Amino acid sequence: MSEWLVLTLAMAAVCAVVVLVTTLRHRRVGDDDDPSETPDVIEYMTMMIGVVYAIVLGLAIAGVWEARNAAEDHVRAEAQALHEVSERVRVYPADVRDRIRADVDAYVGHVTTTEWQSMADRGELTDEGARLLDRVRHAVTDYEPADEFEAQAYQPLMDQVMAADQARGARADSTEATMPAVVWFGLITGGLVTLGMIFALQIRRTARELILAGLFSALIAFLLFLIWDFDAPYSRGVATTAEPFLELFPHLDR
Repeated sequence: MSEWLVLTLAMAAVCAVVVLVTTLRHRRVGDDDDPSETPDVIEYMTMMIGVVYAIVLGLAIAGVWEARNAAEDHVRAEAQALHEVSERVRVYPADVRDRIRADVDAYVGHVTTTEWQSMADRGELTDEGARLLDRVRHAVTDYEPADEFEAQAYQPLMDQVMAADQARGARADSTEATMPAVVWFGLITGGLVTLGMIFALQIRRTARELILAGLFSALIAFLLFLIWDFDAPYSRGVATTAEPFLELFPHLDR
């Protein structure tokens, strides 16, 4: 089932629950009930709860969005570093150059297919990816420069391999969820409390109030879904892709 279909069903369900509870509650209220007599303290508390919850939602969305952008930066940095390795070895002899480029291509090909699927399904990198990157490192470090020109290219190549390794480690760290379970507990509980305060205001069964209550509940459901979707940068709807690798290594996307 599509995640967006799940979102639509969840928003519709939340709206239906709010409308149903309001309707049932209205039927149980006596004719002498006056919604305008809601105490001022309840209105003040409702306003403050809504403001505090809106701030918490905003911080949560900003946090997962920043984590998603960081995940994209890690992928871009890793792809760029490997591309630099592949380009800078042009100063080496043909056999060494071709071997290093073949090792880089093998690693990139594995990342964009097998490892990317592993991150989406299990939230972890593969041992084969680590082995292929080690092979790239060994291919670079084991070669002894034959002249001064090659020696000048050696250290920058090592720096790029190190940068790729660091970016891979950061990519591994960003596969985990950003929001701890206790934060999710607070977000869900806060949403229920915020929606519950709607009924504390004694809303009536007019079309205008029911529509506003339904839209408000649907908005909270959408924002919670947005946080959940961004919380896993590599595996959910708006996921970080391997596009930087494919852009810098177009010959592998065939």
